Amino acid sequence: MVKITYLGAGSAFAPVLSKDIFQIPGLEEGELCLVDIDPERLQLSYEATKIVNEKLGAKWEVVASTDRKEVLAGSDFIINTIEVSGVQTVQYDYEIPLKYGVDQCIGDTVGPGGIMKALRTIPPWLEILKDAEDLCPEAYVLNYTNPMSMMMLATFRASKMKAVGLCHSVQGTSMNLADYLEIPYEELKWKCAGINHMAWFLEFKWRGRDAYPLLREKFRDPEVYSRSDAHWAGADIVRVEIFKAFGYFNTESSQHMSEYVPYFRKRPELFERFKLGFRGNWLERAQEGRKRRDEEWRRMIESDEVLPLRKSHEYCSTIINSIETGVPSRINGNVRNDGLVTNLPQGCCVEVPCLVDKNGIHPCFVGRLPPQCAALNRTNINVQELAVLAAVEKNKTLAYQAVLLDPLTSALLTIDETRAMVREMFKAEAKHLKGYK
Repeated sequence: MVKITYLGAGSAFAPVLSKDIFQIPGLEEGELCLVDIDPERLQLSYEATKIVNEKLGAKWEVVASTDRKEVLAGSDFIINTIEVSGVQTVQYDYEIPLKYGVDQCIGDTVGPGGIMKALRTIPPWLEILKDAEDLCPEAYVLNYTNPMSMMMLATFRASKMKAVGLCHSVQGTSMNLADYLEIPYEELKWKCAGINHMAWFLEFKWRGRDAYPLLREKFRDPEVYSRSDAHWAGADIVRVEIFKAFGYFNTESSQHMSEYVPYFRKRPELFERFKLGFRGNWLERAQEGRKRRDEEWRRMIESDEVLPLRKSHEYCSTIINSIETGVPSRINGNVRNDGLVTNLPQGCCVEVPCLVDKNGIHPCFVGRLPPQCAALNRTNINVQELAVLAAVEKNKTLAYQAVLLDPLTSALLTIDETRAMVREMFKAEAKHLKGYK
């Protein structure tokens, strides 16, 4: 039987991914080991996952543990959604930069918040990978934890484990595009590549013809993309601005994209113009989100309510299905750039199409990105490279230099202001950043 170990199972993702796994044809049984260092959240996840298992009539054995070493041995797959240090540090990631004038959206990819999250998360993640090398060296590692590109870059450089980074921004954006064109999703054909949260729809076809002219025609009317329900994350003005300027539509939401480039989050009137949404107490927002998800789990447990039983569009179960049953599939995964994208740095983390079958995950050759798209990607890759070095070497100077290269920060702060901000963040998060010099 297949054995799957889920790290960070207190995440809201757990019942969703478990539901998908329990519905893999031909894998009606197996062992799913849920791991989280928070006993209360682990218990919630365990009970909710068991209800999903029962509701689907699956025969999976569900195990819960606060010690990963108890369950890793013999795992065929490791799913990772860990959140190191919880939501408290997210307050510092957001509010300290805001004090200096850097108003991030989520702060989990690049930017001061994304870099600090990498510095907290990568060292314990490398310890997990060492345990996996000892206890289940043939397992596939499926990572969902952000900052995705930095997590995967550290994985490629420090571990021998077979690993891929998974996100839903490619799937979600392709669905957004079908909605914009008001056509059946299954009729769209596309090819997407770049980096996580900033990949590009290099080919975009409907019924065999280039669909970009249709999209440009749709976007002549600002009402199409500027209303609050334009797509799942709200008004899509930023991505359409990027599309008009650079010629290709990018993945991830407008809210996210606005913090990866220097053009939008600079003045109050720009927040209004581009409808950049939430500005306020980030800790309160994160705590409210966690409370709401916990209440949903408890309601499910107490009332026998269950998530919708249809499969989600996450790639996790698709990969497990292809490797275990031999049914081939295509995903977009975050992998090492071994000559796959020829005008991005060799060895960086790229998000490209991958074929999956019983022999594993096979990244596809892409070639050259449009030069303007590659140039935007490189501005983020530069930050990723230095931040990963900083995390591996526990080097504060490299971390500070990574923040200096961040597109949004560098558009707003001087060198001295950036240095002061980074010092303050290190001081606030000191107990989660042990050993940094």
